[in-house]
Amino acid sequence: MEARGQSSIAAARYTLPATRLSSEDILFCIDVDPESLVEMKNTSASGRPFTRLESIKQAILLFINAKLAINPDHRFAYSALGKTPFWLKKEFSSEVESAIAAFRAITVDSSAGHADLTHLFKVANHEAKKSRSQNRLLRVILIYCRSSVVPQHQWPTNQKLFTFDVVYLHDKPGPDNCPQKVYDGLVDALEQVSEYEGYIFESGQGLTRVLFRHMCVLLSHPQQRCVQDDIDIPKSLTKKSPAPDSATPNPAAVADQECVPVSSQ
Repeated sequence: MEARGQSSIAAARYTLPATRLSSEDILFCIDVDPESLVEMKNTSASGRPFTRLESIKQAILLFINAKLAINPDHRFAYSALGKTPFWLKKEFSSEVESAIAAFRAITVDSSAGHADLTHLFKVANHEAKKSRSQNRLLRVILIYCRSSVVPQHQWPTNQKLFTFDVVYLHDKPGPDNCPQKVYDGLVDALEQVSEYEGYIFESGQGLTRVLFRHMCVLLSHPQQRCVQDDIDIPKSLTKKSPAPDSATPNPAAVADQECVPVSSQ
């Protein structure tokens, strides 16, 4: 009887076949509108504020180094967005120096204004086919900085060959801008083109650490993602409640309780 019971349990046990995650080809698209030169709240060692563009470069380098530490087979290419996208460095590479060289080629487009993502999606679609032929995945990460320009695009709903992520840095809402409409337009684009679950993060606080936090969440592989609404990282630090049976408070515990908790934003 015992042998039959063990056999029955073994037969009913669920097994998950081993699968190998595809290495990624990641195409960064950096907004070079004049709003990319808006100053962040963080300053350099000399006291000069960082611009959004400078912070974006730092965040991308952080992302690349972390991504390569996870899997050195990931590759990266770089483009910029004026009125339409253009290449900074077309060849996908696993070399960090390739990113630094691409950043040297960035110039702000003072006449950007209108933003059309159609060509970016066409390029991504073409590159995705090449990536698939090598058993790789293509992902596009757009970092957008315009607070009053809703990006336009024309794309068929049945073509989803790449994953699309967005980080949106914007000003506070005001009479001269409409960041909510811009955000909604970016969400529409993401939902229309992304093959796997695409993530979109926004910040109007001007804090470099918030940008870095968003980029760290984007390290997640598209084939392993939950839906964005289920993301519960990073965890907020909260005050510790004293034990109900403690008659005399511990000075160290009191000091901990008096610390200001870190904001989730």
